[in-house]
Amino acid sequence: MELNRRRLIAVSALTGAVPATVGLATPAAAAPLSTFGIDATQLGVRAGGGADQTAMLQAAIDRAAGARVPLMLGPGDYRVAGLKLPSYAQIVGVRGATRLVLAAGALRNAPNPTLISAVGAEHTTLAGLVLDGAGRPLPQNTALVHFDQCNEVRITDCEIVNSGHAGIRLDAVQGTVSGNTIVNSADVAIYSLDARGLTISANTVRGAGDGGILVHRSRQGDDGTLILDNRVEDIRNASGGSGQYGNAINVFRSGNVIVRGNRIARAAFSAVRGNAASNIQIANNLATDVGEVAIYSEFGFEGAVISNNTVDGAAIGVAVVNFNEGGRLATVQGNLIRNLKNKRPAGTDPNDGAGIGIAAEADVAINGNVIEGAPSAGISIGWGAYMRDVSVTGNVVRNARHGIAVSVSNGAGAAVISGNLISGAAKGAIVGMDFARPVTDLERDSARYANLQVSGNRVR
Repeated sequence: MELNRRRLIAVSALTGAVPATVGLATPAAAAPLSTFGIDATQLGVRAGGGADQTAMLQAAIDRAAGARVPLMLGPGDYRVAGLKLPSYAQIVGVRGATRLVLAAGALRNAPNPTLISAVGAEHTTLAGLVLDGAGRPLPQNTALVHFDQCNEVRITDCEIVNSGHAGIRLDAVQGTVSGNTIVNSADVAIYSLDARGLTISANTVRGAGDGGILVHRSRQGDDGTLILDNRVEDIRNASGGSGQYGNAINVFRSGNVIVRGNRIARAAFSAVRGNAASNIQIANNLATDVGEVAIYSEFGFEGAVISNNTVDGAAIGVAVVNFNEGGRLATVQGNLIRNLKNKRPAGTDPNDGAGIGIAAEADVAINGNVIEGAPSAGISIGWGAYMRDVSVTGNVVRNARHGIAVSVSNGAGAAVISGNLISGAAKGAIVGMDFARPVTDLERDSARYANLQVSGNRVR
């Protein structure tokens, strides 16, 4: 294959590299345009030095965006603040080597300081950049990178590090955030509000003060964000509370969201927490060392599919609860849950349960799960009168205090418990509960309760 100048520049644009050997023949004053981009050095932008380069880089961004071609930045540090991306702005760097560092004067000179932002822009791209907040504090509701009311956003192959608040904030954005590494955010790594067609995929989050990936809406409704194949680790709970913060992935009021294939480790509260998130799908995720409920569908939701997840180490593996708030309708199928802890984190209600594999309340099918090592109960169905139409079939429960615990309180609805294998249940395989108090052995006297069908279970 002939490696001519045009082909070499094309390859460089795709890889994010600016070849040192390829120059533009015309004088710098001409700032030559190419289908494949503008070399920023041709516009006087060069890395290095301690001076604030915001004005010069902003002019270069505007020039390239006006020509609808990428602006190519070479390796090195560029000290900037408050860069604004117009439509068609594309900034492409050398992955791991092109660093935009938040300038020291940013907080003094900008009313809402960011490193890079865009409002109402279309077809904007950040690729192959290191975006460094230098740990400088940022105000509430801001982020190092902030897009608002933008379409066709692409943030790919970037490193967002040391943000003094959020790493990336997206307000009413349509686009893709993919292949990035977000490290050491003081608040959350990625925050989306009122998305309009967003994919968050294959990112790595390492260390965040209050949350990993958050997908929220101002009001409950359709969202449709895809949260796929991310790695989220070491999420703290700096702001306290009982679960509002400290979640690796949090979906709030956002309907029709898919959370799939994520690897989550060491989250202060939940691995995946859906709050008032209807039609959520949580599938094929792997979560280890989680402080509270690993996979949570709570409060006013209708519809949750929780399937084929692995949980190793949590206070509760899966919870589908809050029927008192309208939480209902779910399938919990094919999950592997083990090594549960009999304690929730500080800040939660001390009366809340722990050491439970799966907890569910209303209109739920629990099928084909394997649970091992539950200090309280392998499967817990209902709380007082808050139980309706729950089916528990074909599950394996090993080494639990109670194998399956089901509410027999006044007003509790129907449940079917059939075809389960329960091994090593220290205090009873199938136990009737009045709230937190065990009151009857349902292996022997389930006939007393017309709302229950208990049959065909194998107890060892």
